Parts: sequence; C-alpha cells; structure tokens
Amino acid sequence: TGCTAREVGLYEKQSSFFVQAKTAQSVVSGNVFFNGPRAGINFNDGFGGGDVVSRNLVFSTCRESGDHGPLNSWDRQPFLTTVRDGKTPSMIMAWREISHNFFIDNYSMQEAVDNDDGSQYYRTHDNFLVYGKRGMKNDFGGRDNWHYGNVYAYVGSALAISGQVDGHEDYFYDNKVVLTSTKVGKLACDGDGKTVLHDNQYFTKSGSVKECGMDLADWQKQGSGEDKGSTVSKLPHDDTIIQWARELLDF
Repeated sequence: TGCTAREVGLYEKQSSFFVQAKTAQSVVSGNVFFNGPRAGINFNDGFGGGDVVSRNLVFSTCRESGDHGPLNSWDRQPFLTTVRDGKTPSMIMAWREISHNFFIDNYSMQEAVDNDDGSQYYRTHDNFLVYGKRGMKNDFGGRDNWHYGNVYAYVGSALAISGQVDGHEDYFYDNKVVLTSTKVGKLACDGDGKTVLHDNQYFTKSGSVKECGMDLADWQKQGSGEDKGSTVSKLPHDDTIIQWARELLDF
C-alpha cells in the first residue's frame, strides 16, 4: 500500500509493478503505477482468491506489447485451498474485489481490466476506467465475472465475453458506458448462461445503440428482462464525465 513505481521492465519485459502467483488474500491499495512494458497489476492464477485491489492509479502500461492493460489476470488451472470459506477444501476461489481504482488504458487500448484465460470470481465495481476496446472481458472459459457501478470513458464496446453455463453467468449492471461505437458488444444473448445486464447508462455520438443485433429499445421488448432499465443517450460533455469520476472516487 502507498507505493509509487515507474519505469519497470527495462530488462525483463514480461513484468509488472505487482505480480501475484500461488498467493491469496493480498491487498493492493493506494498505489501509483505507471510506465511499464506489460500489465501494471498481474494475477498469474486463481489460487485461493480473497484479494483486494482498491484506490490505485495505474496508467501508461503495456508500452511494449499489444494486449492487457492496467490490470491483467489469468486462471489456467484449479488449486485446492480453504480460502473460500476458511475451512472447506475447495477448488473454487474466493471473490477478488477490484474497486475504486482509476485506470487509464492509454497504450494497449485493449481493456483497463483484462480478465484473460479462464479468469473467474471477479467483482469489478465503482472504478473509473478510461479508454480501451472493451469495458469488460473474459475468454477461454472465463465466468462469474461481475462488473457494476463503474464509469467507462471512451471504450469501443461495453463488454466482450465467452460462452457461459447456467449458474455461472457474467453480470454487467449499474454502469455508465461512454462508447466510441454504437454497439453494446459481444454477450450471451440467449441459451445457457445468458449474460445478465440491467440498469446501465449507455452514451453514443448518435444517441442510439445496438444490443444483440437490435436497437436497445427493440431488444428490451424481447423475452423478459432484456437489459431492463438501461438507457441510451448522446455523449456527455467531458466535464460531466470528470464529475462522475470525482463522485465515484471521492476526489
């Protein structure tokens, strides 16, 4: 906590300001990280979980690579621990909390939070996330990824995720999403593991947005609870976005 780090990766390029492997229940809070070749904060695996990443400022990462962003995670194999409830051996890790951070994805332009390679059990909420191709991402079997209460400023799409299974759906709700396109993104629109979206505020240049191949209003008329309560408006002024960030991060 309370650290400042910069100019890492002069010799080792696959490096970050904070790297965690086979470790659980870490607290990464109140730090300033910038100017590195890869992700700023990197979770190598899903060992145990129960970690907290909060109130960090991270920017100018991935200066020598074309993916990741301020935070990256992997989860390629299971680990048996008792971290989830403190007593029962389980291969399901405790939730990781990523909250109240200011992340700027100004080099790689992929995601401010990149949940890669099967990452699961992440709650990413109340963050100010600036730039990137997508707001929320998982792939290669990633699941149980929740994004809520975030402000995404100038992202290509709100989310892009892999297929899910029932009971392990991804959630995306109560977010403000300032888009550079007119598409919500790639999600599970029907079938097993249907993505849960609701009460989001989307903003585009035209004041319209498409979700699952339809205009938002038409999509909301399909079935039941299709992105219920979500709205779309024209782009807000930058001053408005900055004010949202001030309120979110208690500036």
